[in-house]
Amino acid sequence: MRILVSACLLGVRCRYDGESKACPAVLNLAKEHELVPVCPEQVGGLPTPRTPAEIQGERVVTRDGRDVTKEYQKGAEEAARLYQLLRCDCAILKARSPSCGCGQVYDGAFSGTLTPGDGIAAQALKRINARVITEERIILNPI
Repeated sequence: MRILVSACLLGVRCRYDGESKACPAVLNLAKEHELVPVCPEQVGGLPTPRTPAEIQGERVVTRDGRDVTKEYQKGAEEAARLYQLLRCDCAILKARSPSCGCGQVYDGAFSGTLTPGDGIAAQALKRINARVITEERIILNPI
């Protein structure tokens, strides 16, 4: 299988805090599958490190109030384009991220509270009928 993967899960230091969230269960998939790294936030033009952001309604806003919706949308569109161009079979994205979260994201109040929903890139991938899961699904039940 060819799998689009949040680059931070592969050890790339691209998260908002300049760190990664390397996931051994996802890295282990490289033994049998082709992994395609992507960081929609970087592809959308945001720097690393960057101010944390959360989804607030239809917008993505940083903790200091800056609207970064355009950058998140651009990165999401590029992730979806990459998925289609490379004919990926599924996507494994970083749980709870405002870009990559699938099923749950933070509530937009920077309170640490989770709410049902998908990140901007996860939404874009789902619109093209991509199979989207998080690393937590892989940890519990490998592909």
